Amino acid sequence: MISPHLYLLIILLNQATVWASELDILVVGLFRDFAVVEINQQRHTLALNQSSPEGVTLISADSNRAVLDINGQQREFELGGQIGGTFSPPQQVTVSVWPHNGLYSTTGSINGFSVDMLVDTGASAIAMNAATARRLGLDYLNAPRVGVRTASGEELAYEVRLERVELGEIRRYNVRAIVIDGPQPQQTLLGMSFLDTLEIRREGDRLELLQRF
Repeated sequence: MISPHLYLLIILLNQATVWASELDILVVGLFRDFAVVEINQQRHTLALNQSSPEGVTLISADSNRAVLDINGQQREFELGGQIGGTFSPPQQVTVSVWPHNGLYSTTGSINGFSVDMLVDTGASAIAMNAATARRLGLDYLNAPRVGVRTASGEELAYEVRLERVELGEIRRYNVRAIVIDGPQPQQTLLGMSFLDTLEIRREGDRLELLQRF
């Protein structure tokens, strides 16, 4: 005979199940900044921005709910709540960037604001100047200080998190960025904190950015 407590636990776990296009996702534990998730009966403990081998990424978590990125789309899980139905992943998203004067410039958005960006695989993170950060409403002066090396030498910078970065239909959340306390770089650098989630291909002169999942 199943005990009442075990029966309740089974109900809660079953209610948190989502079928995600061949991915059977079950949230079995919720904590601040990490979650325990079973994917196709394989258990993973995910910290913020960490991805499982199946490509499921934890965006946020607390003791009440977790937000998971599944194939580029966000789904919210509450322990004891249910997200029903079959999840249909979107087709692979591709953004093409053409060179201008030998540089790959494009326009995207950060936290809903339009931003001109330079694709820079040599930059470890998205980097912007102080004026751009203020325009985006970033409270960077209260963020952790870091030292960065630029063409002008060592610069004082601040490490921040961007709520949402979009390039065409490619969208990423909670992206690390650097704000340099000065006028440089004149154009925001789209660095590897965003690009390392993408597949980058050259097709002739054109740069193809493909969302992996």
